[in-house]
Amino acid sequence: MPIHEKTLIRPENLRVQESLEIDGVDVSGHWSTFIESRAITDYNEAIEDEVAALPGGEYIHRCWQCGSCTNSCTVNAINAEFNPRHWIYLVRIGMESELLRDKEIIWQCVSCNKCTYACPRDVNPEGVMKSLAHWLELKGHTEKSPAQHFDEVFAGQVFATGKIEEGRIIRAFFARTGQALRQDWLMVMAKRLVRHLPLKMMIAMGIGTMFQPKTRGWGRARAAIAEHIAEQKARERKALGLTD
Repeated sequence: MPIHEKTLIRPENLRVQESLEIDGVDVSGHWSTFIESRAITDYNEAIEDEVAALPGGEYIHRCWQCGSCTNSCTVNAINAEFNPRHWIYLVRIGMESELLRDKEIIWQCVSCNKCTYACPRDVNPEGVMKSLAHWLELKGHTEKSPAQHFDEVFAGQVFATGKIEEGRIIRAFFARTGQALRQDWLMVMAKRLVRHLPLKMMIAMGIGTMFQPKTRGWGRARAAIAEHIAEQKARERKALGLTD
């Protein structure tokens, strides 16, 4: 079912006659605004299957376009261009070129999961947004987003050691995204931690940052995880028609 929302009408598709008179009535300006018709021929009938093959997009086919996801979206509340319902609609009908027009904002999902809680069809819209961002990156349409860099740093540390050391995660994330380690918000947080954290916990955090301890007997688990990740990536690339 087509979507008719004022926010989805692109400015370049609007045509306004500055001077127009019909049957003696002046309808210039706002009264003569028309939406330019468009013919779209470059449909990608495989895009829904491609997105569904990625983690989070498995249930995109359940969507019935009720709009609960967009209505509850934290990002949409401050930026009407962030519209999960519209993007799911574009994926399902294969309008890849139209979807790519929003490639710079699709990844901005903050994973608050409000959309997922509101969805009556268990589509998992938050997961679909993540799979869409992943799809854009795998297809070469966008560079990796800061969120993707953080996910890789976080997951990489867990896979390598079986532990989470916040200090190393922050340093590695800042290094990968070209950010300075000295951030105002980080300094404020560090000062508060110094004032409120027990000394024993602070020492443990310092040791973890310096020596990178591992979970006991983690080797076999790490090998199993590495095998699973390799298989998952191979399936994803095959589904998207990508070759190494």
